[in-house]
Amino acid sequence: MSETDDLRALMEADRWIERVSAQRTHLPESEELAILEGELRGLQRSLLDVEAVAGPLKSAYEDAARESSRLKKRANDLDATLAASTANVRELTALQKELSHVRMLLGESEDRELELLLEVDPREAEIASLRSRAQPGAVRRRELLDIISQLRASLGEELVSLRRARDERAVALPIELLSRYDVSMAHAGTSGAAQVIEGHCDGCRLALSPLDIDRWKAQPIGVFVDCPECGRIFLP
Repeated sequence: MSETDDLRALMEADRWIERVSAQRTHLPESEELAILEGELRGLQRSLLDVEAVAGPLKSAYEDAARESSRLKKRANDLDATLAASTANVRELTALQKELSHVRMLLGESEDRELELLLEVDPREAEIASLRSRAQPGAVRRRELLDIISQLRASLGEELVSLRRARDERAVALPIELLSRYDVSMAHAGTSGAAQVIEGHCDGCRLALSPLDIDRWKAQPIGVFVDCPECGRIFLP
């Protein structure tokens, strides 16, 4: 193979490495995952906001329910005591007075319990709805993480193979030309060489002037010129 062929093979190897590296970094699944995680974070924030309100309300409702239960039991006990009592009128009057007071407190407690229940129910329904909406996304997120892990591992193995092949092609070039190529690549990225296609450098896409094209065409075999814009070595 000629130096031109070796240079072209190295350029193509580096471009393949760049493509696979970019593919590994910009997987469509990674983009989907980023969007999905944004949506899940939004649902999580909404859930935390609702739970911050629902928590104290639910606690107050449970307190009211316990108080209603306590008062109801006391009222039942007083009813039973009055029904079976052989006490005097004064004791019966005191029991009846306490029963009336307990029933009044019970009515207030049950009203409060119902009031709190009417506030808790819609918030618990909203919490259930948010969790239900997040569930498919959480499942898909786990699927995407597995897919991304497998794809990156596969592409990583491919990159190892491509870099090995690239190193084999690099040693075929003369030291001076390889050094020049590496300097160009460090400056331009992707590869250190480029082709001229329809008057443009296919590395940086610069439209070459007629003078640059004539100079490129006029070079003898084995002599290479650089792109005036990106510095890549032009292949003949």
